[in-house]
Amino acid sequence: MSSHAPGWYDDPEDPAQQRYWDGNAWTDQRRPQQGPPPFQGQFGHNDLPRYGQRAEHGQVYGQQTEPAPQYGQRITQQGAFQPYPSYPQAPQGYGYQPQGVATTPDGVPLSGWWRRAVARFIDGIIAWFIALPLTGYFYYRSSQAMSSWLEEIMGAARAGSTTPASMPPEVLQWAVPASVIGYLVLFVYEYLFLVAKGATPGKMALGIAVRLRDTPGNPPRGAAAKRCGLDLALYLAGSIPVIGLFASLALLLNYLWPLWDDKKQALHDKVAGTNVIRTRP
Repeated sequence: MSSHAPGWYDDPEDPAQQRYWDGNAWTDQRRPQQGPPPFQGQFGHNDLPRYGQRAEHGQVYGQQTEPAPQYGQRITQQGAFQPYPSYPQAPQGYGYQPQGVATTPDGVPLSGWWRRAVARFIDGIIAWFIALPLTGYFYYRSSQAMSSWLEEIMGAARAGSTTPASMPPEVLQWAVPASVIGYLVLFVYEYLFLVAKGATPGKMALGIAVRLRDTPGNPPRGAAAKRCGLDLALYLAGSIPVIGLFASLALLLNYLWPLWDDKKQALHDKVAGTNVIRTRP
């Protein structure tokens, strides 16, 4: 018995209990059986497990023990090792948003503010030249009235007399119609390109386009009309004295709104339910 390792074994006097063997002799420490006798069917009372062996639920394992499960594995009820199931990957469909990039609900990246600003500047220049045959005469007459006024101011200053305090009405009389015509041309220009191509030439050059926020494809006519119509209304209101100051502030706010909006929408996008997306990196 002295060769057996200390531990709890079946009590040779009472099989319903376990008794502690200190390595040399039985002690008086006893305890109830913890479930089925661990050595039943393999060891008798005088046949304790040898050193280097262990007993578990009626099975004896020698010194060449079963391999321990590796990290990330688990033991099934059948005793086989299987890896733990991995976490499911996030779906890249509706509602998926790449980390750090604002997208439409179906995952299309949105345009940054600078691309939109440069594209609008390009479109403004193109529309101005398109409208020039219609607005050229008005700009010419307005510039003539402005030049005459400036010459009058300079002449009065050289003579030491009082200079005219107010701008002659002829300047605005010709400038306002020119601006209104230019805004109407810009409205038609943007509307037709958005419906036909989903993007104006300026937006195409910057790799961006306009679509409904929840639906891919070119924006429908109604959405394009709302989007361009809000800009037109603010432009026209800006030509009205007194009201024009507030309209100009609203127009500036409209263009700056995507800088802090979580959906990267300007006010005209919110009215139309649209987003400006990137069509290339």
